[in-house]
Amino acid sequence: MPSDDFRPEDLYTGPIDLTGVSPEGDDESDAEKAEISYDEQRYPARPKRLRPRDQFRGGSVRRIKTDPRTANGTNPSYVEWLVRQSMLKDADVLARQLAGQPAMWRNPYARPDARRAITATDVWFTAYPISLITRPGQSFLAALGDEELWSAFERVGINAVHTGPVKRAGGIAGWRETPSVDGHFDRISTEIDPAFGTEEQFRALCDVADSHGGSVIDDIVPGHTGKGADFRLAEMGFKDYPGIYHMVEVPPEDWGLLPDVPEGVDSVNLDPATEQELESRGYIIGALQRVIFYTPGVKETNWSATTPVIGPDGITRRWVYLHYFKQGQPSINWLDPTFAGMRLVIGDALHSLGELGTSALRLDANGFLGVEKSAGGPAWSEGHPLSHAANHIIAGMVRKVGGFTFQELNLTMEDIRDTAAVGADLSYDFIGRPGYHHALATGQTEFLRLALTTSLELGVQPVQLVHGMQNHDELTYELVHWATRHGEDLYRFRGGEISGGELAETVRAELTEALTGTADYNRVFTQNGIACTTTSLIAATRGIARLDDIDEGDIPAIRDAHLLLCAYNAWQPGVFALSGWDLVGMLTIPSEEIADLLTAGDTRWIERGAHDLLDADPQATRSAAGMPRGRSLYGSLPAQLDDPESFASRLAEILDLRRESGIATASQVDIPEVAHAGMLVLVHRLDEGVVEAEAPIQVTVLNFAADPVEGTVRSEQLVPGSAVVDAATGETVGRVDDLCSFSVALPAYGAMFLMLQPDESAAD
Repeated sequence: MPSDDFRPEDLYTGPIDLTGVSPEGDDESDAEKAEISYDEQRYPARPKRLRPRDQFRGGSVRRIKTDPRTANGTNPSYVEWLVRQSMLKDADVLARQLAGQPAMWRNPYARPDARRAITATDVWFTAYPISLITRPGQSFLAALGDEELWSAFERVGINAVHTGPVKRAGGIAGWRETPSVDGHFDRISTEIDPAFGTEEQFRALCDVADSHGGSVIDDIVPGHTGKGADFRLAEMGFKDYPGIYHMVEVPPEDWGLLPDVPEGVDSVNLDPATEQELESRGYIIGALQRVIFYTPGVKETNWSATTPVIGPDGITRRWVYLHYFKQGQPSINWLDPTFAGMRLVIGDALHSLGELGTSALRLDANGFLGVEKSAGGPAWSEGHPLSHAANHIIAGMVRKVGGFTFQELNLTMEDIRDTAAVGADLSYDFIGRPGYHHALATGQTEFLRLALTTSLELGVQPVQLVHGMQNHDELTYELVHWATRHGEDLYRFRGGEISGGELAETVRAELTEALTGTADYNRVFTQNGIACTTTSLIAATRGIARLDDIDEGDIPAIRDAHLLLCAYNAWQPGVFALSGWDLVGMLTIPSEEIADLLTAGDTRWIERGAHDLLDADPQATRSAAGMPRGRSLYGSLPAQLDDPESFASRLAEILDLRRESGIATASQVDIPEVAHAGMLVLVHRLDEGVVEAEAPIQVTVLNFAADPVEGTVRSEQLVPGSAVVDAATGETVGRVDDLCSFSVALPAYGAMFLMLQPDESAAD
């Protein structure tokens, strides 16, 4: 960005086509000449105002004289400065470089392939840039590319790093950038944010990962941008830029319908009455199916109005724009005639894959790419066919250049299934994640088993999913599948019948009470879920009321429950993902330490404490980005890997069994009923997706209760006479009887990885 003493006119490096702005010239050049003109000869009877030249004059340019320091559309230097750093401009350049190249035709791209993606990389470390403590003076990207870190990852069993968003984000106000409003998920550029490192360091990270047999995964955000150069140019009505967004120009005669914008801000959220009035007048499609981040008086609708903005043509405009998330995240329009939004997103993806060298991309918030007016009720904004089509285009383009994608799609299981049919290769697991937290909180797995069996019945196999532990987001408990599309459907639960809507309310209420009822360190996050870390969640389920009450005597049980959750996620098909907060056992940050970050109501900041994976800077109290250091229960990775009883060392054993068995690409064939409420049994066929009768059978048995359990495992998939072998010890722990069952005993938070071996005598 320009320094305090820069001269804006120095940014002008050459001419650019600025519609409506021209160099100073002779005003008399447009005056009609004294001699009779061709038009007058040809159209002697035509009224002068209808002659071609006079129609052209009606749209003549407006010559505007302005101070070169002016930061609005009247200053050509300012407009060009915005254009040169816009994402749409970069996308056009990248597209021209790749068009017609043979590399664009070397890979199949029409259909997603989860197993191909998993074969490339199946255990992910999910980073969060502003929370990683690095060596003094070391950037985030340089720290992620540290050889010592990758050596530790190899010992644990991690073979990919998801960097999180590291490109410039936030907005532009005048000549200056404004900070991100959503943890860098409000992207404004294809450039790496200098706060996290450089493009050279990103490429070096990819090289180090490759040398350790690993991969690097980046992000794109196909649903919205920040209020950067692209949005500022759109507000000015400049060229294709308004086509990037869902934004509607409101003519001056109707500005009285719009709320006044307070001094110091650039937009204001519409209240429901104004939203309805604008809908009735045909300006917008009105209310959407839900309001994410709903907060009374802050965000009551998904629409906001801009302040008046002057464009290069001298016209002042006001807009109403859609933002599915926060006001600083204007939504991208995927079906505008300019296709500017599509071009921007595809350009960002190609930059990450081609320029930086990543292997895969996360599609953040990609389920909200289509909106449409409904005949009655709210506008259609979830599960829209345009979202499916747009995801097909994005994922197809990524596959075409040799990468893969995964989507973060918190919608119904049918939406996940249908989008995945042609779109992203993998989907984040919003199906089982609330269920396994509920199982731990209640000691009962019934809701989790219902979610998993429903998923199989609807055609979503776990091999298609990224089974994640904690990430930067809240513990999501919206339970969209049950609360929306299946709200009136009836399900068997706890000995009776219950509707999907009632089921969602029951689970939410029980999670809220268990995790925040007495614990003062977890917080509800709007209507979406609960802000917590995995260890603070476990602590709450164990009845610990305050962070200071957690002492050394509590850590073993917390660690065992944490490893149980790791086993649940890792010992089933699909990708297993965990974060730095998981690896070092982070607790939440006391609210008073980040009071300024919580003022806007975003309680997720309490779960994003700074952490040090390598003891890179033991004296640091904050990350380089300013996040306070949280309390770690497990310690750094090097110290843990020297202790065979540590969390990281025991996690490595869990991942060894995962790798040796090949369960990541297996097929889940049964989730049987259980003998004890706290038990969960998952039955898999290790067939790599090819149905073969001879494929080995594997059984994952878990105990979500805080007490030991004994019970019977029964499934029609178990072959009578087979020996049941504990893969961790090699010991035979039972034999399948004629009822296709065997007995097990597990300690509190216990987990067993069992292999069935055929009865050799029966085979003979």
